[in-house]
Amino acid sequence: MNKVTVYTTEPCSFCARVKGILKSRGVEYEEINLSKDPAGRIELAQRTGMMTFPQVLVHDELLGGFSEVQAALDSGRLDELLAA
Repeated sequence: MNKVTVYTTEPCSFCARVKGILKSRGVEYEEINLSKDPAGRIELAQRTGMMTFPQVLVHDELLGGFSEVQAALDSGRLDELLAA
């Protein structure tokens, strides 16, 4: 299974929803909370091009935020990405 990293902030209902999706699939992930790390937020935005949270990376490749994770779940693509 691929390494999954979830970048979050607080408060963030979409972050909670993404973590719920991953937990319901039995996916282990590393959570990095950038609530109090402005430099980390800037670095992440430069790396991914996204300013919003959550940001989900699968094997260091950006999957996206909540909408993209939900779409990947609905299409079956999430299971493929996690198993690759």
